[in-house]
Amino acid sequence: MTYHPSTVAVHADDRINITTDVAPPIHTATTFRYPKNPDDYEPAPTEGEYLDLSTPLVYSRLTNSNINRLETVLTPLIFPGAKEDQLPSLGNHVVTYSSGLSAFHALLVNIVPKVIAIGGGYHGCHGVIDLHKKMHGVKTVDLHASEAEWDAAGLGKGDLVHLETPINPTGTAFNIASFAEQAHRRGALLSIDATFGPPGLQDPFAWGADLVMHSGTKYIGGHSDMLCGILATTNTTEGARRARTLRTERLFLGSVMGNLEGWLGVRSLRTYDLRIKRQSYSAEKLVRSLSDSVTSNTTDSEIVKKIVRKVEHASLQTEDFEWLKKQMPNGFGPVFSIYTHTVDQARRLPSQLKLFHHATSLGGVESLIEWRRMSDTTVDETLLRVSVGVEDWEDLEGDFLAAFKALLEGDERSVQTRAEVQVGQEGAAVPEAGSGVV
Repeated sequence: MTYHPSTVAVHADDRINITTDVAPPIHTATTFRYPKNPDDYEPAPTEGEYLDLSTPLVYSRLTNSNINRLETVLTPLIFPGAKEDQLPSLGNHVVTYSSGLSAFHALLVNIVPKVIAIGGGYHGCHGVIDLHKKMHGVKTVDLHASEAEWDAAGLGKGDLVHLETPINPTGTAFNIASFAEQAHRRGALLSIDATFGPPGLQDPFAWGADLVMHSGTKYIGGHSDMLCGILATTNTTEGARRARTLRTERLFLGSVMGNLEGWLGVRSLRTYDLRIKRQSYSAEKLVRSLSDSVTSNTTDSEIVKKIVRKVEHASLQTEDFEWLKKQMPNGFGPVFSIYTHTVDQARRLPSQLKLFHHATSLGGVESLIEWRRMSDTTVDETLLRVSVGVEDWEDLEGDFLAAFKALLEGDERSVQTRAEVQVGQEGAAVPEAGSGVV
């Protein structure tokens, strides 16, 4: 049978559950005993491509029961529509890592491209690329440059086109199929960072991706308490070979997830489908409310317009809906961006909100807002990144409106205070010489 994602998130690992615990137990062991019967020994082969979900538990840097379980549950979410008898093999196409950046590093180590086409997006990925520039001189070309510029940079067979969609920090989206065509025509691979469009909202493989990356820290974890990276390969013979190599290389990169983090990931996936749809729906409602306010003339909208200059989110890309609604049929993602009129407004707005934590990262059950300049030096200083949690969207809308009002009232008080100070200074008597007033 093929089950709904909300069902497989709860039951995908039933087939490997050999304990009577309803909730998965926490396994913290780093080393495991070999079988007592010498006839059951499985010596390590001379080549490392044996590592997959059937690998016996030997040492936790190879794998451990918690991350095996996590990868098992992730598989039907990343490969929607797969039949139950396909899942054991497909599980070997999903490899987890200790963080999103360690997953991206593993991707570059595996491919060893000479040229990478990459746009804006998460600054951490650019930092990883800088390390590879230092190690082996990889070159980069702008993802959105002309094809002639790609050719002039030498992008070709074995190279990498890396697309983040929706993109950090704005939440706007790009056409995966278009970039797949451009990459494959040159013999390059297309990798998609789908962190902002996680499973259930977007299936990059359906549009030509060769590899899909997630910072599982975000929506897979969903509770702001675990680090995780994910790489998935295509459901092909080549994809299976690459996944086995990735799993083996993970051993030597030392970037396997910790036992507890693997367990937290399984715990989180049980409610994944409920969370991601609620968060995406609420984000779209908030985006529409704020965007409409910027262009309307109600009392509340006049308040919003004095703070909000622009809102960006994939749901506002109406000119792209012909392809975008097919690429993201179930929602446009829970992250969007707000641009204020002044840098001072952007700095001060988070402190006026009650239901949004001012913090970096995203994807948790709690809503976050970040004056993005706190962690990214490349962005517009009036940009605020918003990550919508599972709270009621109307409560969040009310929180925004109250914060906008408080900011404006604070500005008015500040203007009044400055005026009073100026009047006081103009009317003050000049002290007489020798009066002792300094």
